[in-house]
Amino acid sequence: MTRTAESELYLPIKSFLTEQGYEVKAEIGAADVVARRCDAEPVIVELKSGFSLSLFHQAIARQAITDAVYIAVARGSGRRFQQSLKSNLNLARRLGIGLMTVRLSDKLVEVHVDPAPYAPRKSKRRKDLLLREFARRMGDPNTGGSTRRNLVTAYRQDALKCAAFLKAKGPSRGSAVAKATGVERATRMMSDNHYGWFERVARGIFALTSDGRQNLKDSKSSASPSRQHV
Repeated sequence: MTRTAESELYLPIKSFLTEQGYEVKAEIGAADVVARRCDAEPVIVELKSGFSLSLFHQAIARQAITDAVYIAVARGSGRRFQQSLKSNLNLARRLGIGLMTVRLSDKLVEVHVDPAPYAPRKSKRRKDLLLREFARRMGDPNTGGSTRRNLVTAYRQDALKCAAFLKAKGPSRGSAVAKATGVERATRMMSDNHYGWFERVARGIFALTSDGRQNLKDSKSSASPSRQHV
């Protein structure tokens, strides 16, 4: 499979812009493509065969000249390219950079986003979930940047409280566990049994499984004094 040359993108891009009334020239200063239409701001297009960090670096540098900066890449096919396009579209929007693709089979140029100031749409639900988890999380039991496997969440901390109670008291009613531990959702948590630590031994009564006992042991052995006092 031959690699697409950046120069293969130029003529389709030039034709696309020319049809819109621009005068187009290549390799002006450091810019791959410069287009002018009357006295409007110049349009700059940076060409690459595929997405790369250096392509965005070049586009950011051109924003010192004009706000109308685009990146253009060869359009690929398949799911992998679609995922890459979606991710890089989000990045382009955040940076205020336009993004084009060129389908080399028929020279089709498609503008996916035009340069514009970034105005993120906030998600109240996601914000509420984050703040709720922050408030419920006891201490700071995780290390930032580490793997998310075995991450200590507020849910896991509540499950550990329930497990510790069952280990100390034996099989108990969910209401008793909730009252003693302060975990209001204890009955639902033990019923859902997300971690495999609990088992229902009678109606409304739960006991600790062998996996639950082992996890309690592992949790205690891995906790450091500094973490316990955070």
